Amino acid sequence: MSIQMKSLAVAGAVAAALSAHVANADEMKPGEMEKCFGVALAGENNCAAGPGTTCAGTSKVDYQGNSWSLVPAGTCESIELPGDRMGSLTALERDLPA
Repeated sequence: MSIQMKSLAVAGAVAAALSAHVANADEMKPGEMEKCFGVALAGENNCAAGPGTTCAGTSKVDYQGNSWSLVPAGTCESIELPGDRMGSLTALERDLPA
């Protein structure tokens, strides 16, 4: 088998593995994900980043307490962040923009 054929075979295997992983994420039921407040980096929240913002990507500071991101159900409150912060299932009063 030539190097070109081996490279093509490896690339195909990687593509198949990645597409299977993406398909599994797309098949998750709504109950398998939950809103987790205070875990998104600035500009990377899913939606509803509190007063003064509109929707996805509008959080102003890292770990903004009133912005949320979707995470696998049951994992939010165990997410550890810098400065002894944790994820929350409800909006937080911490790390709000000035």
